This record gives sequence, structure tokens and C-alpha cells, in this order.
Amino acid sequence: MEFFAEVLVGGLLAGVMYSMVAIGFVLIYKASGVFNFAQGAMVLFAALTFVSLVERGLPFWAALGATLAAMVALALAIGRVVLRPLVNRPPIVLFMATLGLSFILEGAAQWLWGAQVHQLDLGIADQPFDVGGVFISAFDLFAAATAAVLVAVLGIGFQRTRTGLTLRGVADDPLAALAVGVNIERVWAVVWSVGGAVALVAGLLWGARTGVQFSLSYVVLKALPVLIIGGFSSIAGAIVGGLLIGATEKLAEVYVGSLVGGGIENWFPYLLALLFLFWRPFGLFGQRTVQRI
Repeated sequence: MEFFAEVLVGGLLAGVMYSMVAIGFVLIYKASGVFNFAQGAMVLFAALTFVSLVERGLPFWAALGATLAAMVALALAIGRVVLRPLVNRPPIVLFMATLGLSFILEGAAQWLWGAQVHQLDLGIADQPFDVGGVFISAFDLFAAATAAVLVAVLGIGFQRTRTGLTLRGVADDPLAALAVGVNIERVWAVVWSVGGAVALVAGLLWGARTGVQFSLSYVVLKALPVLIIGGFSSIAGAIVGGLLIGATEKLAEVYVGSLVGGGIENWFPYLLALLFLFWRPFGLFGQRTVQRI
């Protein structure tokens, strides 16, 4: 039971890392209806910018502030240059635009900072703690605490502020919000800026765990099952979906992988997501779409 608990806790804490990326998707999708496939490239761009500034002698907090400013500027540029000309286009057009944007961001990151692998140290020693016979990584606990703070801040921002009320209004009915004078472009700018900040947090955590390298952009692929299970429009769904994916993939690898030759951790989340598509295609917390014909 101690080994089972250790695997389960390790999977849950790994799932928190997946949720960090999924939250960025949810924020942008809720307000603009755009599935931002470039979120993984934004995570890479943020992590690579931060670690490159630190390696060039900039203090930690100064590099963090400069990277945050760069991500906000990037988000505003995306809204102005990419989204604004494509307003009222079909969703597939917007999706393809973000797909192309992901390659542009990866190329820009390589042009600015190079293609070498960087080690990122956040000052958090990755040493295990023995809690009742269960070993828990200190870095995973730090990541979980960071995710909890981020979700709390976003939750308060969406529920208690005027801007949050506007964002929820746009998410519920964009045409009605536009009719009462809501500036849709401003809302998009805010949401994409927050998405850029979330990408920075996720990039720092993932970069510290795996190293800052271009394969970091493929973390977007691990976020897809999380979104399918949790729902594309729910922050709570992103958290729950991440925890489910993290826990089940680790348990499946340990207890089922040995029976089939191992290596199922990489594809088991997609199998689980496929089952959810059959059973509950809008996710655990997503809203069922009703169309009249």
C-alpha cells in the first residue's frame, strides 16, 4: 500500500504540471472560442527567454519581470496581428492560424536565443520527503502549491472583479456582450495576456523539471487529454483532468505496463481521452452544446 500511495501521489503531482499548461488553453478558449495550439510554443518561448536573460547576468526577479513584459507584449501582438483580421471566421481557420503561429514562435525563439539546451534552476532542491513511508518530491510540492495559488488568483479574478465579470459575459454570449458595448478586442487582449503569464509559470516549472529545450513545446500534446476529460471551458476541469491523467498514467505504467512490455505511459492518456469522447464528449465540467436545426 505504501508503494501504491507513492505512485499515486507522484502521479497526482505530475498531473498538476499538465494542468498548468491546460489552464492557458482554457482561459483563451473561454473568452475567444479559439483553441490556441500555440500555447506550447508560448511555454517554450517564455522559459527560453527567462533562462537566456538569467544566463546573460540579469538578476532572477529582473529576468522574471522582463519575460513577463515580453509575454504580455507577445499576447497583445497576437491579438492585433492574428486574431483581429480573422474575426467571425470559422473555428478551423483560427485553429490553423494558431498552428502556424506555433511554428513562428519556435523559429523566433531559436533566432533570438539559439537552439542549445539550457538548465534552469529555480532554487528548489528536488529532494524527497518521507511522509508516513511515502516519498514526495519537494519540487512537486512546490509546483502543486504554485498551481493552487494560480488557480485561486484566477478564480478570484474571474468571480470578484469587473474585468472577470466582463470576461464571463463574453464567454457566455459574445454577441450580447458586443451589443451592450463591451470592447471585445480589449477582452481578448486581457485574456491572451493572462494566457501569456500562465505560459511563463508553466514554462518555468517544466523547464526546471526537464530542461529548457525545444521539445518543451510538445507539452501541448499532453494537455490535450486533460482538456478532453476536464472540458475546454473550465479551469476546475483543467485541474481535475490533469490530476486524473497524471494518476492513471503512472498507475497504468506500474501495474499494467509490466504485463504488455511497458511503455504505455505515453499513450494511455489518449486511450482514456478516447473513452471520454464516447461517454462524455464535452468533458466532466464542460458545457453541453445544444444546437437547433
